Amino acid sequence: MLMKVLIIYDSVFGNTEQIARAIGDALGGPEDVGILLASNVRPEQLTGLKLLIIGSPTRAFRPTGAVKQLLRRIPRAGLKGVRVAAFDTGISTSDIDSSVGRFFVNRFGYAARPISDMLRKKGGELAAPPEGFFVEGVEGPLKEGELERAAAWAEKIANRI
Repeated sequence: MLMKVLIIYDSVFGNTEQIARAIGDALGGPEDVGILLASNVRPEQLTGLKLLIIGSPTRAFRPTGAVKQLLRRIPRAGLKGVRVAAFDTGISTSDIDSSVGRFFVNRFGYAARPISDMLRKKGGELAAPPEGFFVEGVEGPLKEGELERAAAWAEKIANRI
Protein backbone atom coordinates (compact mmCIF):
# COMPACT_ATOMS: atom_id res chain seq x y z
CA MET A 1 0.00 0.00 0.00
CA LEU A 2 1.31 3.45 -0.89
CA MET A 3 1.35 6.06 1.83
CA LYS A 4 -0.16 9.47 1.25
CA VAL A 5 2.43 11.24 3.41
CA LEU A 6 6.11 10.41 3.62
CA ILE A 7 8.61 12.01 5.97
CA ILE A 8 12.23 11.35 5.12
CA TYR A 9 15.04 12.38 7.45
CA ASP A 10 18.67 11.89 8.24
CA SER A 11 19.99 12.31 11.75
CA VAL A 12 23.44 12.46 13.28
CA PHE A 13 22.67 12.79 17.00
CA GLY A 14 18.97 11.80 16.98
CA ASN A 15 17.51 15.32 17.10
CA THR A 16 16.29 15.40 13.49
CA GLU A 17 14.70 11.99 13.93
CA GLN A 18 12.79 13.28 16.95
CA ILE A 19 11.49 16.22 14.91
CA ALA A 20 10.52 13.92 12.02
CA ARG A 21 8.56 11.68 14.39
CA ALA A 22 6.79 14.66 16.02
CA ILE A 23 5.78 15.85 12.54
CA GLY A 24 4.59 12.37 11.62
CA ASP A 25 2.55 11.99 14.80
CA ALA A 26 0.86 15.33 14.14
CA LEU A 27 -0.05 14.29 10.58
CA GLY A 28 -1.69 10.95 11.37
CA GLY A 29 -1.16 7.29 12.08
CA PRO A 30 1.25 4.81 10.52
CA GLU A 31 -1.36 3.74 7.96
CA ASP A 32 -1.24 7.24 6.40
CA VAL A 33 2.21 8.55 7.33
CA GLY A 34 5.53 6.86 6.62
CA ILE A 35 8.73 7.95 8.36
CA LEU A 36 11.95 6.74 6.76
CA LEU A 37 15.67 7.25 7.16
CA ALA A 38 17.03 8.83 3.94
CA SER A 39 19.50 6.01 3.30
CA ASN A 40 16.66 3.45 3.42
CA VAL A 41 14.35 5.10 0.84
CA ARG A 42 13.62 3.16 -2.36
CA PRO A 43 12.50 5.08 -5.49
CA GLU A 44 9.10 3.38 -5.60
CA GLN A 45 8.31 4.81 -2.16
CA LEU A 46 8.24 8.30 -3.72
CA THR A 47 5.28 7.56 -5.99
CA GLY A 48 1.63 8.21 -5.19
CA LEU A 49 2.38 10.72 -2.44
CA LYS A 50 0.21 13.63 -1.43
CA LEU A 51 2.89 15.19 0.79
CA LEU A 52 6.65 14.67 1.06
CA ILE A 53 8.61 16.26 3.90
CA ILE A 54 12.39 15.94 4.04
CA GLY A 55 14.57 16.94 6.98
CA SER A 56 18.25 16.97 7.75
CA PRO A 57 20.62 18.23 10.39
CA THR A 58 22.63 21.19 9.16
CA ARG A 59 26.17 20.02 8.45
CA ALA A 60 28.56 22.69 7.13
CA PHE A 61 25.52 24.83 6.17
CA ARG A 62 24.08 21.99 4.05
CA PRO A 63 22.01 18.80 4.34
CA THR A 64 23.80 15.54 5.05
CA GLY A 65 25.27 13.47 2.23
CA ALA A 66 22.47 10.91 2.49
CA VAL A 67 19.81 13.60 1.96
CA LYS A 68 21.71 15.20 -0.93
CA GLN A 69 22.16 11.78 -2.56
CA LEU A 70 18.44 11.00 -2.19
CA LEU A 71 17.46 14.34 -3.72
CA ARG A 72 19.82 13.80 -6.67
CA ARG A 73 18.19 10.40 -7.37
CA ILE A 74 14.71 11.90 -7.81
CA PRO A 75 13.98 12.43 -11.53
CA ARG A 76 13.54 16.04 -12.73
CA ALA A 77 9.71 15.99 -12.71
CA GLY A 78 9.55 13.11 -10.23
CA LEU A 79 7.59 15.14 -7.66
CA LYS A 80 5.08 16.72 -10.03
CA GLY A 81 1.73 16.98 -8.24
CA VAL A 82 3.29 16.35 -4.81
CA ARG A 83 3.18 18.96 -2.04
CA VAL A 84 6.60 19.26 -0.42
CA ALA A 85 8.22 20.80 2.66
CA ALA A 86 11.69 20.82 4.18
CA PHE A 87 13.08 21.21 7.69
CA ASP A 88 16.40 21.13 9.42
CA THR A 89 17.95 21.09 12.85
CA GLY A 90 20.82 23.25 13.95
CA ILE A 91 22.15 25.79 16.40
CA SER A 92 20.34 29.11 16.59
CA THR A 93 22.47 32.04 15.46
CA SER A 94 21.82 33.66 18.84
CA ASP A 95 23.59 30.70 20.49
CA ILE A 96 26.75 30.98 18.39
CA ASP A 97 29.48 32.64 20.48
CA SER A 98 31.65 33.70 17.57
CA SER A 99 30.77 36.68 15.35
CA VAL A 100 32.58 34.88 12.53
CA GLY A 101 30.38 31.81 13.09
CA ARG A 102 27.24 33.96 13.06
CA PHE A 103 28.43 35.66 9.87
CA PHE A 104 28.87 32.32 8.10
CA VAL A 105 25.48 31.01 9.24
CA ASN A 106 23.81 34.23 8.12
CA ARG A 107 25.65 34.07 4.79
CA PHE A 108 25.30 30.37 3.99
CA GLY A 109 22.25 29.42 6.03
CA TYR A 110 20.90 26.10 7.17
CA ALA A 111 20.01 22.84 5.40
CA ALA A 112 16.25 23.34 4.90
CA ARG A 113 16.51 25.98 2.15
CA PRO A 114 18.67 23.89 -0.22
CA ILE A 115 16.40 20.88 0.42
CA SER A 116 13.34 22.99 -0.36
CA ASP A 117 14.94 24.40 -3.52
CA MET A 118 15.80 20.92 -4.77
CA LEU A 119 12.30 19.60 -4.03
CA ARG A 120 10.86 22.42 -6.15
CA LYS A 121 13.35 21.71 -8.95
CA LYS A 122 12.09 18.14 -8.95
CA GLY A 123 8.53 19.37 -9.57
CA GLY A 124 7.22 19.56 -6.00
CA GLU A 125 4.83 22.31 -4.92
CA LEU A 126 5.80 23.97 -1.64
CA ALA A 127 3.29 23.33 1.14
CA ALA A 128 5.24 25.55 3.56
CA PRO A 129 8.42 27.62 3.65
CA PRO A 130 11.54 25.80 4.90
CA GLU A 131 11.58 25.53 8.70
CA GLY A 132 14.41 25.19 11.20
CA PHE A 133 14.31 23.59 14.63
CA PHE A 134 16.97 24.35 17.19
CA VAL A 135 19.28 22.28 19.35
CA GLU A 136 21.43 23.12 22.37
CA GLY A 137 25.09 22.96 21.38
CA VAL A 138 26.42 20.80 18.58
CA GLU A 139 24.89 17.48 19.62
CA GLY A 140 21.66 18.63 21.25
CA PRO A 141 19.35 17.97 22.92
CA LEU A 142 16.57 19.84 21.17
CA LYS A 143 15.71 23.19 22.70
CA GLU A 144 12.65 23.16 24.92
CA GLY A 145 9.41 23.45 22.95
CA GLU A 146 10.86 22.37 19.59
CA LEU A 147 8.89 19.10 19.40
CA GLU A 148 5.68 21.04 20.04
CA ARG A 149 6.68 23.62 17.44
CA ALA A 150 7.32 20.81 14.93
CA ALA A 151 3.85 19.38 15.57
CA ALA A 152 2.30 22.83 15.12
CA TRP A 153 4.22 23.31 11.85
CA ALA A 154 2.93 19.95 10.61
CA GLU A 155 -0.64 20.89 11.51
CA LYS A 156 -0.30 24.14 9.52
CA ILE A 157 0.86 22.13 6.54
CA ALA A 158 -2.02 19.67 6.91
CA ASN A 159 -4.49 22.56 6.93
CA ARG A 160 -3.03 23.88 3.64
CA ILE A 161 -3.31 20.65 1.66
